[in-house]
Amino acid sequence: METLSFSEIVEAVEGKVIINGNCHKYNILSTDTRKICKDSIFVALRGQNFNGNNYVVEASSKGANLCIVDEINFDSSEVLNNTSIILVKDSKKALLDLAEYYRSKLKVKVVAITGSTGKTSTKDLTAAALSGKFKVFKTKGNLNNEIGLPLMVFELDNSYDVAVLEMGMSNFGEIEKLAKVARPDLALITNIGVSHIENLKTKENILKAKMEITKYFSKDNILIINNENDLLSTLDEKDYKIFRVGFGSNVDLKAKDIVIEEDMIEFSIEDKGLNNRFSIPIPGKHNVLNSLLAIAAGKLLGVEYSLMKESIKSINFTSMRLDIVKGEKYTIIDDSYNASPDSMKAALDVLKNISGNRKIAVLGTMRELGDESFKFHKEVGNYARKKDTDLLITVGEYTSAYREGFAEDSKFISFQNLKEATEYLLNNLKVSDVVLVKASRSMRFETIVKELKAKNC
Repeated sequence: METLSFSEIVEAVEGKVIINGNCHKYNILSTDTRKICKDSIFVALRGQNFNGNNYVVEASSKGANLCIVDEINFDSSEVLNNTSIILVKDSKKALLDLAEYYRSKLKVKVVAITGSTGKTSTKDLTAAALSGKFKVFKTKGNLNNEIGLPLMVFELDNSYDVAVLEMGMSNFGEIEKLAKVARPDLALITNIGVSHIENLKTKENILKAKMEITKYFSKDNILIINNENDLLSTLDEKDYKIFRVGFGSNVDLKAKDIVIEEDMIEFSIEDKGLNNRFSIPIPGKHNVLNSLLAIAAGKLLGVEYSLMKESIKSINFTSMRLDIVKGEKYTIIDDSYNASPDSMKAALDVLKNISGNRKIAVLGTMRELGDESFKFHKEVGNYARKKDTDLLITVGEYTSAYREGFAEDSKFISFQNLKEATEYLLNNLKVSDVVLVKASRSMRFETIVKELKAKNC
């Protein structure tokens, strides 16, 4: 974190100084007292089940030299002399405002990534593609919302050349707030699907919400899109350039001669008469498009293809996203972090493509699909049958939808809870079986994966 003065912070958050402590040195910002260390800024956030304003004294005792609060829930006599206190109207807004100001002081280029699915994989691919030439920072885990993204911005300093920041949302206005903070130089949109359709009602509204990433664009900014997506392909250039990737003719960067292996993809990009062949250690045809987006970002930032081809081979993927774990007995495809209809189908494609004995899919509930939930779960069940899934195991409230779509009762089993499903798998998996585990995050399917891994040696 670069240095911020006390007066800069007070002005940026439009705060009132309650206590002006003895020390105005700050090295890190945190919203969690468990992570407070010496010379920290503590921003006291409120949620449904917690109130950070109640932990100011604890933050001070752990070394916070500044606390930003929107309630006075402490006795000033208990606050250490080093700690300053700033009172604001809304701590969450103050976090965003301070991150926006801090970003304005940085020289780093920002590549922002959003989309209905594939954001995290594309983030990882983009960071890898750029790392052959630049010092690159990327969003950690899934810290891509109105709290997570500012925290990522505060981890930046001017030693970085490029920051690859993921942006998530569930409703209108959220991406705009993130874009206001991050001020991206380039933005990537992976696709427009039905994730969050419960709130936004239509795919057209989802597109509108995702396009908020360009809110602060000018003629110097570029939007990179997956032109194979039906809605993204309809976009026209405005006061900024659109760079298109895909498989067709009307694109700026095209993949051809595609080969899909069980644990990697290969494709060629023809540019200026030269053929550039990429081998990337990630499965699934959908990841050809994600890779094209990443390579396009590298190209636009001046990274040579030769550098990208090498650096992308050493990609560091975020866990629980199509993580293929081959053990002594069976193969696990851990895609347990989240799920939507599109990502379910992509994962089933990968399952079909991996060599093994039986192909088993363990699927759970997909959240935020609203009134269309039954329809989409049925659709995924039908897709699993079309992909010759040998056994479909489901857990959650939409097992009947999966069953109706799969339409092969002899190859279908449903369970009431994760414990029952896990016990069945541990007792019935055979040597060389391949098992896909996938559901929305709240289902906690990673617990199934953990048990399977423990027995797979």
